[in-house]
Amino acid sequence: MAGRLAVVAAGGTGGHLFPAQALAEALRRRGWRIVLATDERGAAFADKFPCEERLALAAATAKSGDIVGMIRAGLIVARGVIQARKAFKRLDPAIVIGFGGYPALPGLLAALGQKRPTIIHEQNAVLGRVNRYLAPKVSALACAFPTLERATPGIRLAAHVIGNPVRPEIRALANVPYEPPLGPDGPVRLLVTGGSQGARLLSELTPQAVRALPERLRARLQVQQQTRPESMDSARRTFADCLVKAEIAPFFRDMAGRLGTAHLVLGRAGASTVSELAAAGRPSILVPLKIAADDHQRFNAKLLEDAGAAAVASEDELTVESLAGALRALLEDPGRLERMSASARSVAQLDAAENLADLVEELARP
Repeated sequence: MAGRLAVVAAGGTGGHLFPAQALAEALRRRGWRIVLATDERGAAFADKFPCEERLALAAATAKSGDIVGMIRAGLIVARGVIQARKAFKRLDPAIVIGFGGYPALPGLLAALGQKRPTIIHEQNAVLGRVNRYLAPKVSALACAFPTLERATPGIRLAAHVIGNPVRPEIRALANVPYEPPLGPDGPVRLLVTGGSQGARLLSELTPQAVRALPERLRARLQVQQQTRPESMDSARRTFADCLVKAEIAPFFRDMAGRLGTAHLVLGRAGASTVSELAAAGRPSILVPLKIAADDHQRFNAKLLEDAGAAAVASEDELTVESLAGALRALLEDPGRLERMSASARSVAQLDAAENLADLVEELARP
């Protein structure tokens, strides 16, 4: 087959896989062949990943201080490295690109051992644990945010700040004008996300906050909410009781279409979420995940908060009343929503996928 081959190593959650998919699509347009190296969890989000082959590599992680767990995880990763080495001898990739998280580790360690060119991309505003370990060893580090917490000064200085690759259908929303809610009677569309597996706090709190809104606003409201499976029945009952039109699902695959029509987005502050909100120019209320490693979601949210594109609430401060107040303040102020949309677009880095593809071609073997 014609074209050089790149192995893209990513997995765990959609937050790692979606930027990897955007890069893969950019490389495919340039004639590259793509192989995806992931784990079982990653495969659940890879149904549309543009690759000719998927490598299922053994991978695991463990909590710091759990000696037995760390030994077990080390043995599993070692098995994944052996699997990757065998696969790479057969495939002979010109480069291996990792997108962070423990599922990417075996592929990158195998590539480093075989002295193949390697790139890692950090999606968050904080350099993750796996990428902190790999950063001094790889050919190049690319990152999404102009700040890169937990990186050494040397690593930060050498990093290529390119943004987060977003899927083409999300990037296309940059050309779709934002239209705020019209008049006193027009529909008001609220999109509630929460990461690839939903957010328990938002799943349970949002319907109650919506119920606390004034009746005149509820009558106009149309909610699309990504909800954890165990909370779906309760959410449906609450929305039905307060006569709010609502669509409830554990995962929305057509996110571009939903973002394109949303007046306001409520969600977590994962790296992909922040980047997609900027690209789409959508106002948001963000609730950073409190237990996120190194508090990285709070640093992610700061990009949109500082630009005036998002209202940010901490988990500890979030109540039914405070969330209802935040929703009402924004949904009843079309002018502010429109200004927030423009602010979100001002920090978007729309060419991230192409810029990362440029770096791949610069460093890859002929």
